[in-house]
Amino acid sequence: MSIHNRYDFVLLFDVKDGNPNGDPDAGNLPRLDTETGQGLITDVSIKRKIRNFVGITKCKEDGTYETGFDIYIKEKAVLGRAHFAAFEKLGISLGQDATELIPDDLAEQFEALTLPEGMEIDTDEEGRSILNLSGATLDKKEAQKWLKDINPAKPLKNFISKVLKNVTARKPKQEESEKGRVQMCQDFYDIRTFGAVLSLKTAPNCGQVRGPVQITFARSIDPIVTLEHSITRCAVATEAEAEKQGGDNRTMGRKFTVPYGLYRTHGFVSAHLAGQTKFDESDLELLWEALKNMFEHDHSAARGEMATRGLYVFKHESHLGNEAAHKLFDRIKVNKTKDVPRGFEDYEVSVDETEMPSGVALLQKC
Repeated sequence: MSIHNRYDFVLLFDVKDGNPNGDPDAGNLPRLDTETGQGLITDVSIKRKIRNFVGITKCKEDGTYETGFDIYIKEKAVLGRAHFAAFEKLGISLGQDATELIPDDLAEQFEALTLPEGMEIDTDEEGRSILNLSGATLDKKEAQKWLKDINPAKPLKNFISKVLKNVTARKPKQEESEKGRVQMCQDFYDIRTFGAVLSLKTAPNCGQVRGPVQITFARSIDPIVTLEHSITRCAVATEAEAEKQGGDNRTMGRKFTVPYGLYRTHGFVSAHLAGQTKFDESDLELLWEALKNMFEHDHSAARGEMATRGLYVFKHESHLGNEAAHKLFDRIKVNKTKDVPRGFEDYEVSVDETEMPSGVALLQKC
């Protein structure tokens, strides 16, 4: 059963001597509000850490995930494969594949080709080369255009054209796309939680999912200072570099850090949208665990020391909520106690629990 309560939450976390979220458009400098000097961390960065935590805790010894806790957006993922797997589970066929044994005199010509999506070379049990065309993934018009563009020798062109004629493919119907969307929500924690755009050009369309959990950019309480450090490496990568260095073999680099920053972000959990993705109580508890512990499994020299310092959750009795989120967030005040903070102890967090709105409870998770 999906959750029945709305939740709003405030998350406090800090960084010390690290770069919490580099900006690739600014040479990997820590993200910054240029008008106020406050540090910024994107919602995407925070969600990445949540995904990583779930991946670690729900991954089994064989590398697979516990049922319902796979991660859709993960490193080196080919997203289309998940769509095909979902339709395969549902027993929905979207096309007929075509395969043909490649004649020996054409094998070398195939090796020199860059094949389009949905066309690949396999080998059979006897080690012979086979042209394999996946009807579900192959765009026949694109494949025919590719064939026209490369304009191969006539025997090769005739062979590929013959195999293309045997391929049949179709797009899923609307009701099939809806079944695919439901299956994807069941299989992937991050889709069920954050939502996703599941309409890919090269994979079955599963529509779009609005996730019940939304997180804002994190913003530092006070302006941050970005320090730039020169770093050296006592080795080089190539012989040419070694000759250029004259045997010194030292290379220089740059590293950026924030001496200290306390960041605050707000989050929202919609019971209405949770009903659409079947985001349930166990999913919610996993989210709280991830927010509390995500930095414990994300340590690196580049990020310095990062830790969750506070997680304040406002639970509403009703499905749609009992008070405006911004009024609840105003009850969490953070003020510095030193002019130049260099640790969490240099801040004071005050929580106003007096005269709480009817139907709202404050749960301090961390």
